Amino acid sequence: MTRTACPVRIYGVPMDLGQSRRGVDMGPSAIRYAGLQSRLENLGWTVYDAGNINAPVSEQIAADETFEGHSTHHMSAIAAVAQEIHDAMLKSVRANEDAIFLGGDHSISIGSISGALHRGDKVGVIWVDAHGDFNTPKTSPSGNIHGMVVTSLMGQGPSILSIGERRLKPDQIVMIGTRDLDFEERIALRESGIKVMTMRDIDEDGMANVVRSALETLGDVEAIHVSFDMDSLDPTVAPGVGTPVQGGLNYREAHLLLEMLADDGRVRSMDIVEVNPILDTFNYTAEIAVGLAASLFGQRII
Repeated sequence: MTRTACPVRIYGVPMDLGQSRRGVDMGPSAIRYAGLQSRLENLGWTVYDAGNINAPVSEQIAADETFEGHSTHHMSAIAAVAQEIHDAMLKSVRANEDAIFLGGDHSISIGSISGALHRGDKVGVIWVDAHGDFNTPKTSPSGNIHGMVVTSLMGQGPSILSIGERRLKPDQIVMIGTRDLDFEERIALRESGIKVMTMRDIDEDGMANVVRSALETLGDVEAIHVSFDMDSLDPTVAPGVGTPVQGGLNYREAHLLLEMLADDGRVRSMDIVEVNPILDTFNYTAEIAVGLAASLFGQRII
């Protein structure tokens, strides 16, 4: 399936409030430095960089907030940034632009996906992540908002994190590459109705079959948003990430996933999150991120 190329708008969100380890706020600069815009332009896309959506640094705000007696670090500040991200995505939706949001930690997806849901009545999400991000303040061991993104999008968390008018439904999202879940989070995901394609599924069935199954699950959606956490990759492939977990996607599995999604023709937006240059070597992880984005936007071997 092919579609008419639309302009691509890039937004940076230099925010690390959603997790404990500092450094992912430098992710947007690292990915830009690795040549994202020129790489996409060389593929024939018209690309505009909208600059950064402002986010406070943790030293500017109070770290500790609570929700029903449970810790939720930086919740109010993250909600405010997520609202701005939502509005930026909505602007791109109305302009018929494709959009790429550069994180920052994965909490930025509260805003980008809530905005992407306005692309039509049928919108799907491919969630590529080592983690499920399906905690709530009650179940989270850390209180970090980047682990509560999907529940927030589904309206199951604090109301302040339910951005926009539309809520994500279980049949609108497929998780791929999952391998690190908290105890209560695992139970909640099993009961959620979300299709979760773990690393074992990839090991047993191969990435091509996993992608086909994911697209079959999403059905006849009109648009797809890909939320790509770089920690979905094995740390030997992408060392500079916020929360590395052994046993992840290898280089070709990740590229095949995105190449097949490009072939599908319905992807209209993307997050690239959790690049941490402090933990990286010579900006290698950001360069991998740019290559993966290129695969999603049509780069082919031949």
